[in-house]
Amino acid sequence: MSLEVTGQVIKLLPEQSGQSQRGPWKKQDMVIETNEQYPKKIAITCWGEKVDEIQQLTPGTMVKVAINIESREYNERWYTDIKAWKIDTQVGQPTDNTNTGSFNSINEEPAGDAVFTSDETEGDLPF
Repeated sequence: MSLEVTGQVIKLLPEQSGQSQRGPWKKQDMVIETNEQYPKKIAITCWGEKVDEIQQLTPGTMVKVAINIESREYNERWYTDIKAWKIDTQVGQPTDNTNTGSFNSINEEPAGDAVFTSDETEGDLPF
């Protein structure tokens, strides 16, 4: 599953690193706040070279992040990871504060032949 989230960087958490059987690793989490009617705060994990990218960001920067969401079970408990695989910085405010869905906003006219104009007579039903 791949989704995109747009929001403002709120905080960069400390970098974590270690050594595994496959070699050294590093990861860092960033918290962004979406620009919706009811804003959400989302902690997103970045691995490897993405850590270098987010270290260039400052709180208040607008970003568009492509993420993967994955859950796993451990000792009969479920844990969910939100991992970034692409980070784009945006200049200025975003023009669309929804995700990549195809829903019409409230201000858009409905698609198709369902548009009625004011010159139609009152009480004249379309069926």
